[in-house]
Amino acid sequence: MQMSDIPFGVTDWAQLEVTEHKGERGAALWRTRHFGGIRVRLVEYTPGYLADHWCRKGHILLCTEGELLTELEDGRTFTLRPGMSYQVADNAEAHRSSTSLGAKLFVVD
Repeated sequence: MQMSDIPFGVTDWAQLEVTEHKGERGAALWRTRHFGGIRVRLVEYTPGYLADHWCRKGHILLCTEGELLTELEDGRTFTLRPGMSYQVADNAEAHRSSTSLGAKLFVVD
């Protein structure tokens, strides 16, 4: 990831528009900023959320609240709790998210 031509700035995430992305169950609520080719998001998954697809996009993801279950296409699973993160490259390992309790995440991709 090359970060260039981004002046210093402050983001008040509470002021950003929320977009809803339905899952197989529940919804993901995104607040998004773009900095060149870098997308930065504050994401909230509703309780009971299950993604409707296997994601192949790379991310750096930090769980800030709740609990997130990430399943890899090969069957491995990982549980993130507040203060835990994961990172995966584009096209490295397909993954999908779910949560029974709900979760809030900070995501850079």
